[in-house]
Amino acid sequence: MNDHSDDVSRFQSASEQARRNFEETRRRFDTSGGDYLKKAGGYVGGVRRWSSQHLPGGEKSLWIVVGIVLLMVFVWAILPGKNATDAGRGMGGPQPVGVAVAKKGSIDVTIDALGTVTPLATVTVRPQVSGQLLKIDFQEGQRVKAGALLAEIDPRTYQAALDQAKGQLARDSALLANAQLDLKRQQALYNSKATSQQAFDTQAALVKQYQGVVLTDQANVETATINLGYTHITSPVAGLVGLRQVDVGNFVSAGQSAGIVVVTQLQPMSVIFSVPEDNVDSIVSRMNSGAELSVGAYDRDQTTKIAAGRLSAVDSQIDTTTGTVKLRALFDNEDGMLFPNQFVNVRLLVRTLHGRIIIPSSAIQRGTDGAYVFVVKPDHTIQMRTVTLGPQQGDSVSILKGLNVGETVVTDGGDRLRDGAQVTIPSGQKVAKVAPAQNAVAVAPNPQEQRRVLFRKMTPAEREQLRGMAPEARRAWLQSHREELMKRKDQPGGGRGR
Repeated sequence: MNDHSDDVSRFQSASEQARRNFEETRRRFDTSGGDYLKKAGGYVGGVRRWSSQHLPGGEKSLWIVVGIVLLMVFVWAILPGKNATDAGRGMGGPQPVGVAVAKKGSIDVTIDALGTVTPLATVTVRPQVSGQLLKIDFQEGQRVKAGALLAEIDPRTYQAALDQAKGQLARDSALLANAQLDLKRQQALYNSKATSQQAFDTQAALVKQYQGVVLTDQANVETATINLGYTHITSPVAGLVGLRQVDVGNFVSAGQSAGIVVVTQLQPMSVIFSVPEDNVDSIVSRMNSGAELSVGAYDRDQTTKIAAGRLSAVDSQIDTTTGTVKLRALFDNEDGMLFPNQFVNVRLLVRTLHGRIIIPSSAIQRGTDGAYVFVVKPDHTIQMRTVTLGPQQGDSVSILKGLNVGETVVTDGGDRLRDGAQVTIPSGQKVAKVAPAQNAVAVAPNPQEQRRVLFRKMTPAEREQLRGMAPEARRAWLQSHREELMKRKDQPGGGRGR
């Protein structure tokens, strides 16, 4: 009601100001005598009407003023009244809306993050002995098993070293055997008092000396055998072979930095991702309880699930610069869809909540007081009701407070509605008679909205009566008649009048 009076007053004031400006302009343009005399052609003592065409831009200014006035009248004429605006916002005729029924079900508590596919093992295969590279036994990009032959180095030098070590071992083993026989003879002579104690001790020391030499020779044989084996370079892990770093015929050295090839383990594969430190407690508590937390890897659009795995480890410390902690998830990766250093979207399932009230997320509206929904009552009027949101999964959201199972909420067309508006729902759908939630809280409309609601319910006589009241008397009248008015139905002509 106040809005209507204010709008009319503003328009009347603007129209009156435009009329005065127009008359003032005409008066100035039509004034004769004074400085206009010279510009009028020099008629002495005469009076000549000073036409606007003799002033620079005068006629143009006249038409601008006239155009402004006409434009204001035209805009006021085509502007929709309160009833038109209110109808568009659900305050006039019933508005068609889409609805859904609050149901009880289960919802997953998940954490989404960006992860990097990280192999459990990435090995640069380097030669462990020096020599000429004779052969490459792999194809670039080939999958190999652990122990598979990758390359061969010229073995002749190492074969000769092995043979030499074996010969030395045989020679020293023979000397040891002979010394042991002499020790037995010295033992017999010493027992019969036929030799001295010194001769016996010398022979015993010689036996121990040869025993040490033989042990050294055996170690040399083992070393030569290992070096000879190193001429056959094998893969330490099963995985994917990369591009070769050296060609056949080149001389390679033990431990050279470039290596021969890189082998990357693909199965199993891990994904490293970070989560906020606020989620660490819930994750660690679940792992300590023995629960296996499932992890899904998704594509860039987070629509296609690439692989399914499980959480395997939580880092030992929080990154103070980001306030996050790193986690590792393991995936079997049997189909090889996860590739090293690939970026994937990760969804960690922390727990599943059962027996929760669930509605489509499209039903949620947000205002200054937080989240709310439009609840459709059996008489097809709506009520704005604040709700407390729980976890969300896809297009569904759980409601912790403010809604009951079976209540109908608006999912489409809520942007056109206000509290108490009439709506129509699609055919075949019915609004169940469900008692409101005990913790339901209706959203209080703002004062301007309250005045609009009351104005729609007044009779024409009451509206005219209010127009003649002072502001204080008008507020007092509305306060005393508020309860009575709210019980009425909307009266015809309840929009903004002209």
